Amino acid sequence: MTSKPSEPIEMKKESASMPANPFERNNMYSAPPSMEIDPGKSYVATIESGKGDIVIELFADKAPNTVNNFVFLARQGYYDNTTFHRVIADFMAQAGDPTGTGRGGPGYNFADEFHPDLKHDSAGILSMANAGPNTNGSQFFITYGATPWLDAYDANGNLRDCARRDVSCHAVFGRVIEGMDVLKSLAPRDPAQAASPGDLIKTISIKER
Repeated sequence: MTSKPSEPIEMKKESASMPANPFERNNMYSAPPSMEIDPGKSYVATIESGKGDIVIELFADKAPNTVNNFVFLARQGYYDNTTFHRVIADFMAQAGDPTGTGRGGPGYNFADEFHPDLKHDSAGILSMANAGPNTNGSQFFITYGATPWLDAYDANGNLRDCARRDVSCHAVFGRVIEGMDVLKSLAPRDPAQAASPGDLIKTISIKER
């Protein structure tokens, strides 16, 4: 099992002094998207990176709102030419921020969507990054191993108190089905210290089945 790191998975809260980013400014939305997917259908996302493809099964039946948000942003081209801006060996790779700083987002937040059957129980779990309860936006991460301390439900199936500062709850909405070797090849990166961009995400394509 992956050991718990010293810092959580989160989005950095935007600073008032942070310079505007043209991509972020031109891709802001006033509210979360309306429901555009069919939760009764299957969806597969392909992250086309500079190192190869990562194919992900999306859990539209159990996390329809979260999957809908991801599909909407992907189809809008929001993730095109972004990077894996935060990569921690043996823990996770984080992406979904056009600014590459960990502070960017789509201009809205949406509520947490937890399902007791969806857990951070293995490598390849796709989940939402956040800055606390109900602050989901565009940023996501994929695990390198089991990270049960990120689950919203405890081992007994009880919902944890996600509002506590020492509790970190994240919404699972997919799982890697191809390309774990690509994921593992991503360069480790801390956006606060890195001098160069992270590995490129060319685009994220969505297939409905």
